[in-house]
Amino acid sequence: MNSGPRTKRSWQRVDGVLLLDKASGMTSNSALQSARRLFSAAKAGHTGTLDPLATGLLPLCFGEATKFSADLLDADKTYEAQLLFGVTTDTGDAQGAVLLERPAVFARSDLAAALSGFRGPISQIPPMYSALKRDGKPLYQLARQGIEVEREARAVTIHELTLLDFSGDSCRLRVCCSKGTYIRTLAEDIGEVLGCGAHLTALRRVAVGALRIADAVSLDQLIELPEDQRASLLLPPDALLQTLPEVHLDDEATLRFAHGNPVSVPDLALAPGKCRVYGAARLLGLGEADGLGSVKPRRLVCA
Repeated sequence: MNSGPRTKRSWQRVDGVLLLDKASGMTSNSALQSARRLFSAAKAGHTGTLDPLATGLLPLCFGEATKFSADLLDADKTYEAQLLFGVTTDTGDAQGAVLLERPAVFARSDLAAALSGFRGPISQIPPMYSALKRDGKPLYQLARQGIEVEREARAVTIHELTLLDFSGDSCRLRVCCSKGTYIRTLAEDIGEVLGCGAHLTALRRVAVGALRIADAVSLDQLIELPEDQRASLLLPPDALLQTLPEVHLDDEATLRFAHGNPVSVPDLALAPGKCRVYGAARLLGLGEADGLGSVKPRRLVCA
C-alpha cells in the first residue's frame, strides 16, 4: 500500500553539547542518530562509545561542538560497575557465553586487599571483544569468528576504586580511570586475583571529565519534550573545554586569531599546551600556548 511521498527531513545548523543518559541495549551510534533526528542537526558526533550493555553519560556534539569531541576522549571517566564472581564469560560481561565456573569463597577483607592492587598505574591487555583494530578489522569481528590474536598490554591509571556494596558473590564498585581503561578487563582481573573469576553484569558511566550524569537527559525525555524546548538542554560548545585555561583577546587580537594567525598574550602566565580562546564576547576556538606569551590557533569556531 502506498502511503504517499515521504517528507524530506530539513537538516539545520545546531551547535552545542547534549548530555545523554544512554539506555542499556542501545549502541552509542544509534543513540547519537536518534538524538540527531530529534534536533534535525546537520552535523553530529559523540565523544567516545559506551558498550551496548552500559548505561549512562554519553556526551553528544552538534555542529561546531564536534570540533572539540576528540578533546573529551582524553578525559578521565567515572563508572559504577556491578561484578558477579565465580563465572567467567568470553566477552567479560553478561552478554557473553560462560567459559568457566568456580566457587566464589572469599571475605570482604580479601576483596579489599585485591582492589588495593589495582589502584594507580596498572597494565591491561585489551579484550578481544573491543573496537580496537588489527589490520583494519575490529577485534570483536575476529572474536565472533573464533579467532584470537595477541594484544599488547596498555598502561592505564585507576584514580579511584571504591567498594560501594558487597554481597558474597557480587559487588558494586566506583571506578575513576584514565582513557583507554576497559572496566570488563578490570572485573576479570580482580576475579582472577581472588581465584574465582568474575564478569561485569552492569555498568553505568556517571562522569566524563567535568560533565556529570546528574545533568543528563534520556532519549525518552527528549521525545516527550516539545520540539521548541529541546534546544534549552544544549550546553555551549566550550562545555567540552572547561578543564583548559581561558584566554580573552582584545579586538585586534581577535581579528588576527580568527584569521588563523598567532597572537601575543604577554600579560598571561600560560604554560605550554591547549587553551580556550575568547574574543568579541564569544568562543573563538582552541589555541596552543607556547609558554612564551604567544597563542596559535588549533581549531576555530565559525561565527
